[in-house]
Amino acid sequence: MARTAVFFHAHPDDEALLTAGTMAMLAAEGHRVVLVVATAGERGLADLPHGEELAEARTAELYASAAVLGVARVVLLGYGDSGLTESGDGGTDRPDNAFIDADIEEAAHRLATVLKDENADLLTIYDPAGGYGHPDHVQVHRVGSRAAVIAGTPILLEATVNRDPLLKALRLAQKVHRFPPEFDMRSFELAYSPGDAITHRVNVRKYTRQKRASMSAHATQASGGDSERTLGVMLRTPGPLYRLVFGTEWYVRRDLPPGTRLKHPFAPAPGDPA
Repeated sequence: MARTAVFFHAHPDDEALLTAGTMAMLAAEGHRVVLVVATAGERGLADLPHGEELAEARTAELYASAAVLGVARVVLLGYGDSGLTESGDGGTDRPDNAFIDADIEEAAHRLATVLKDENADLLTIYDPAGGYGHPDHVQVHRVGSRAAVIAGTPILLEATVNRDPLLKALRLAQKVHRFPPEFDMRSFELAYSPGDAITHRVNVRKYTRQKRASMSAHATQASGGDSERTLGVMLRTPGPLYRLVFGTEWYVRRDLPPGTRLKHPFAPAPGDPA
């Protein structure tokens, strides 16, 4: 039975990094996939200047990414990109309509309108930490959590990363690679979610071609600034290793009992109605 899944993200390219494989999988299975993005990412690091030009470029990239993933509808909420300072907040020069300054109840009702229009069965947001802590990602968690309640959306999943193997890989990498001075391993100890909290491990290896194409669509985010961009490094990963590293996507569903292990977003869970 075809169902509807709404994926809520903060900026163009976020969908490619965390949920692209799941989106492509659900679309291929015949489900309706809707992508909602809070901002146009006009304050992201890129070779283009901040503002309208970057917003237009990243919006075009978003639609290109959505097309390769099989997304049926893209909705942009139109909030301003709050940006990210070295201290981890949105800074004082953010726009008047910055997403982190939005009234949560108002923003949640706007998202809930989409959920109701789509009769959504599932909504994805981020974990409470916003993944790596970007303030717009934290706001996605707050707004999305409230919107799901307003709309009565039955399944709410937090897109995340299994922190345990990530920390292990970074510690091994430190032994052979010199990270920049600003790199702080401690920041990753609180990022994303520990393995024992994760309820869904979704195998998306069959869809890594679409996931890589989704990443490639966001060309402005593969370079820019003085340092190497994470997305650019990911795109250079050889095919077999790419499928291994990016072939699983993780989610947390808070209303399930500890120890739940599911392999599909729509897999029946304990307590779900028949």
